[in-house]
Amino acid sequence: MQLDLTAEQKLIQDTARNFAKAELEPLAAKLDREDDRPAFLANLKKLAELGFMGLNVKSAYGGSEAGVIAFSVAMVEIARACASTAVTVSVSNMVCEVIQALGTEEQKQAYIPRICSGEYAAGAFGLTETGAGSDPAGMTTSAVLDGNHWVLNGAKIFITSAPYAGVFVVWAVTDKSAPKGKGISCFLVEQGAPGLVIGKQEEKTGQHASATNELIFDNCRVPKSALMGKLNDGFRIAVGELAGGRIGIGSLGLGVGLAALDFATKYATDRAQFGQKISNFQAIQWMIADGYTELEAARLLLLNAAFRKENGRTFAKEASMAKLFATEAANKVCYQAVQMLGGYGYTRDFPVERYARDARITAIYEGTSEIQRLIISREILREFAAS
Repeated sequence: MQLDLTAEQKLIQDTARNFAKAELEPLAAKLDREDDRPAFLANLKKLAELGFMGLNVKSAYGGSEAGVIAFSVAMVEIARACASTAVTVSVSNMVCEVIQALGTEEQKQAYIPRICSGEYAAGAFGLTETGAGSDPAGMTTSAVLDGNHWVLNGAKIFITSAPYAGVFVVWAVTDKSAPKGKGISCFLVEQGAPGLVIGKQEEKTGQHASATNELIFDNCRVPKSALMGKLNDGFRIAVGELAGGRIGIGSLGLGVGLAALDFATKYATDRAQFGQKISNFQAIQWMIADGYTELEAARLLLLNAAFRKENGRTFAKEASMAKLFATEAANKVCYQAVQMLGGYGYTRDFPVERYARDARITAIYEGTSEIQRLIISREILREFAAS
C-alpha cells in the first residue's frame, strides 16, 4: 500500500498551505469578528483561479482533475487557516461534482466552469428544511410542472453561501403520492430566479464569515430544463452526494484540529509555571500525544475514504467513519488546546477559542455524528447479512 502523496498531490497540498498561510490566516480573526464579505469573496476568487473550486472535476469543464485525495489534503490546509473559507470551498466542489455526475451536457457547460473560474463566488445545496434535517426524506418543498416551467414552493434552512452562490442544487417533492423518500427530484436554480428569496442569515457560534441563510421559494419559476437527473430520483442523488461531502467536512475538521493543537503545543513550549516549561508536565504531554495520535488516525481514515472514492469503489461507510472520527477528534483536541492555554485559551487574545467554536459544527453538518453511527452500523450489518 502506497501512503505517500504523488508529486501532483504534494504540489496541491503545498500550494494550499502557502496560500492559506499568506492570504487566509492573516484575515481569519478579523473575519470572525467583523463582516468583511468583500475580503472573504476576494479570497474565494483567488482560490478559484488557483484551481481549488473543481479539484475532482474534468478539465473540459474548467476543473483541475486532481482527484479526491488532492481535494482532501487541500481542504485540511485551507481549514487550518480559515474554516469559513474551507466550508465554502468544500460545498462548491461538491456542487460541481454532482452537476458533473448527473447534469446534461448543457447544464455542465452552463454552471461548472462558472464555479471553477470564480465567476460564481460559490455553489450551494438546498436540501435541509425545518422538519427535514437528519431525515431529508421528510422534506415538503414541492415542485409542480406548469407548461415549460417548474414552480417551486417551500423553504430550506442552513444553506451555506446562499447570498453569493451563483447556482443552487435544490431538492423538491415532485410526486406527493409516492412513498417517503420517493417522488423527490433535483433542480438547478440560479441566483435571482423569480420567486427565490434569500432569507435571514443565521447568527452562528462559529464560522462567522461563511454565510448561512434560509432559502424561500415563493412560486419560484425555473425552466423545465432545470431538472437534473431523472424525475423522482433525487433522494438517491442527495444520499450519494452527502457521502462525498463527508470527506470534505472530515478534512475540514482535521485542519481545524491541527491548527488548534499546533498552537497549543507551541504555547506549552514557551509557557513556564512552577519554574519550568509546562510542556515538561506529564498532563500536557499526554494531551499532546493523544491529540496528535487521534488526528493522525483521522488523516488515515480520510485518505482511505478518498482513495476508495477516487478509484470508483464503494466508500459510503468509509466516508462516514472518517467524518465521524475526524470531527469528534477535532472537537476534542480543540477543547484540549483551550485547556492547555488555561485562562488565556478562553480569551480572544489567542485563536484557540475560535478554533473550538469553528470545530463544533463539524460534528453536526453533512450528517451528525449520530447519523454517521447509524450509517456505519447499517453498512456493517448489511455485510454480515450478505455473508
